[in-house]
Amino acid sequence: MKRVSPLATILVAAVAAPAFAISLTTVAPPQALPDSGVIPASLGPAENWSSGSASLVPLMASDAQANQTANVESPTIAKGGGTSPPLDDIAFVKQATESGRKEVKSAKEALPQLQRPELKRIAEMLVSDHSGANARLAKLADDKGWPVPAPPVAGPPPSGTAISDFDAKWTAEMIAGHERSVALYRAQAQGGEDSDLRKYARDTLPTIERHLAELRRIQK
Repeated sequence: MKRVSPLATILVAAVAAPAFAISLTTVAPPQALPDSGVIPASLGPAENWSSGSASLVPLMASDAQANQTANVESPTIAKGGGTSPPLDDIAFVKQATESGRKEVKSAKEALPQLQRPELKRIAEMLVSDHSGANARLAKLADDKGWPVPAPPVAGPPPSGTAISDFDAKWTAEMIAGHERSVALYRAQAQGGEDSDLRKYARDTLPTIERHLAELRRIQK
């Protein structure tokens, strides 16, 4: 019988070792988890833990809970005891108020200078409709204790002499302003946080859209 050398025996054992190790991993029961709690996935498999890893679990859990608590902002108390509106609602009230005041002011100043009777009629309609919308928005904001921009300082009255293309320039300016207002009111009507403010936007939007359609029709 041929004698097998010790070196050959070692080589054979080394080649067979991976398959043997895989079979042991497959059939061996899973190791028990530490008793300290659930293992975060970010720590990796349990076999890679050191002996002190188990003590980190409760500390990490308490830190996470503290971070979550710190990230929750307390609501701000507004006038009248209510909570402050979300930033989007505050921004809408500010922009809608300033836009409405600007259009009323522009229409009033344009009335003596406009030449076309149709534009004079639209300017009068803008003054009436936007004044009413501004009043409703101011009351809604006041009832909820929300801030409303202060009225602008009145400037000097416009001169009575209109430039030759005043009608065309004023119409283009009003169209651009109403396009911005339509986009603003649509966004609020669809995604505003406060239900009363959403209703105000939905109720007022058709009026602004009608203004825009009238201005575009005259511009053609």
